[in-house]
Amino acid sequence: MAHKRTVNVRRVYEDPGQADGARVLVDRIWPRGMTKEKAHLDEWCKQVAPSTELRKWYSHAPERFAEFSRRYRTELQDPQHAEALAHLRNLADNRPLTLLTATKHPDISEAEVLAELLRG
Repeated sequence: MAHKRTVNVRRVYEDPGQADGARVLVDRIWPRGMTKEKAHLDEWCKQVAPSTELRKWYSHAPERFAEFSRRYRTELQDPQHAEALAHLRNLADNRPLTLLTATKHPDISEAEVLAELLRG
């Protein structure tokens, strides 16, 4: 039976929670107005973020989320993305993992796609 990983998705602007575990920013671009101190990050894994082209095409339009998710999962198979995803999987194997994003709608973000993949 596969190990069920605890993977949370939160906005980077929210205060850290006690159950966050490792806090990893998964956006390609640093969040506007956020200092490294306020972010309380364990790391910034921008290698796992969607390509600039995909991010711009998607533009967080809810009606495009299903197609964005499909295209992003395809991108995650290329070697650089796959290595970054494996790194996140390793982090989640050892303790809770919280994927952070700056988007106003984390439930339709790359962080949510990643969380679904990591939870197995």
